[in-house]
Amino acid sequence: MKKLVGVLVLGVLICVGAIFIPTKEIQYDYLRLHIRANSNSEIDQKVKYKIKDVLVEFLSPYLFNVESKERAIEVVNAHSLVLQNECVNILNSSGFNYSVNIKISNEYFPTRTYSNTTLESGYYDAVIVELGEAKGDNWWCVMYPPLCFVNKNENAIQIKYESRIKKWFKQLF
Repeated sequence: MKKLVGVLVLGVLICVGAIFIPTKEIQYDYLRLHIRANSNSEIDQKVKYKIKDVLVEFLSPYLFNVESKERAIEVVNAHSLVLQNECVNILNSSGFNYSVNIKISNEYFPTRTYSNTTLESGYYDAVIVELGEAKGDNWWCVMYPPLCFVNKNENAIQIKYESRIKKWFKQLF
């Protein structure tokens, strides 16, 4: 009987440990935006920021009230052709003829703090915007929840956070 109880306790401990031990491939419930400049030349860096401004301005009204990362991805996919055309127009009007590649990918990001929110290093889904050779310094922010997409009529972003443990318990019961 003691062996059976010991085996059951060990099994429970292993299951609980498996739930709470992080792995390298944790998926975070964030969608990031990552714009990679063609190079580190001053002009390539300036055009990167022009593109950032246009993308944030365009997507802000669509992403401000989005309730999930999945919905944010749907919004980006629904507007991908417009986003691509906007980027090409900015590059052309700035005298560039290099390419723009926009994709959604799961990539590694270092720890980053946005205002009062710190995102730990790890793998995150991101909208990747590659300008030309994409070898220059880059710019990134968080699209969902909207840490870089602020409604201009609001002073602060209202973000709803939910405990993963609480969510897990809700799913069990």
